[in-house]
Amino acid sequence: MKQKYYFTAALLCAVSLCAWLFVTVYNNSHKESKREQITVVTSFYPVYIAALNVARDCGGIEVFNLSEPQTGCLHDFQLTPEDMKLISRADVFLVNGGGMESFLGDVTEQYPDLALFETTEGLRMPDENAHVWMSVSRYRGQVNFIAERLCEISPEHAQELQANARAYDSKLAELEAQQEEILEKAKGRKIISFHDAYAYVADDYGLVTEYSINLDEERQTGAKEAADVLSAVRDGETNLIFAEEQYGRELAETVEKEADVNVYYLDTLVRGADEKDSYLDGMQKNINILKTAFGV
Repeated sequence: MKQKYYFTAALLCAVSLCAWLFVTVYNNSHKESKREQITVVTSFYPVYIAALNVARDCGGIEVFNLSEPQTGCLHDFQLTPEDMKLISRADVFLVNGGGMESFLGDVTEQYPDLALFETTEGLRMPDENAHVWMSVSRYRGQVNFIAERLCEISPEHAQELQANARAYDSKLAELEAQQEEILEKAKGRKIISFHDAYAYVADDYGLVTEYSINLDEERQTGAKEAADVLSAVRDGETNLIFAEEQYGRELAETVEKEADVNVYYLDTLVRGADEKDSYLDGMQKNINILKTAFGV
């Protein structure tokens, strides 16, 4: 009987030990899994697409975008409680910078320890214009900056992140090579611009902006704007207008009726599909339009 008792007690001890070991291993594994999972939040579309490409196929890194893909620029973006909830989960918050995100003060006040990085750090921004992604060379700088910061946050994925960044950068370099072909024909040509983002197009291609007006959802156009553009066409002796499809078409069509001008609609790349190649596709379309505009 004693022998049976000892055997039962030993069996119970063995079962208890196995259960303890299982729970300990599970908890440690669960903690390790949680520790390795990195949550990256981006402020808006161009930064989001860059981060998606850098972090692609890295199982331990999730990328979320704060604003909807169709939001556009964030000049008047207001944070919601859901937005703040998403930011509270972030290990790193990647923003464009340059004044694009006017709400950053609220974020840093609420989450002073959050790793927040401006991806335009170190990039030249003429006239404090934040639309740097419209320049392929500067966008390459943003991509490389994102890769460096994510490698610091998640060193265990550094090799994958660096490989992804190199692969994406090589595709961007192909776009930049096409820009060089256009530069020869475009440099010094005079244009009229209907969006601030095209300042980077002018800078990349050596264009001279005779007249610029920033058209967006808040800027209403009328007879005065049309008269100003027509005057710029006559005084500047230019017939090239770059406009944004969504907000610039009405004014462009008005001017086209009154003057011999050529209007080219360029994508400002602030909205689009939730796909990794969307920037590449959008910029390629812009380049194709510019090739037509300058006879390349």
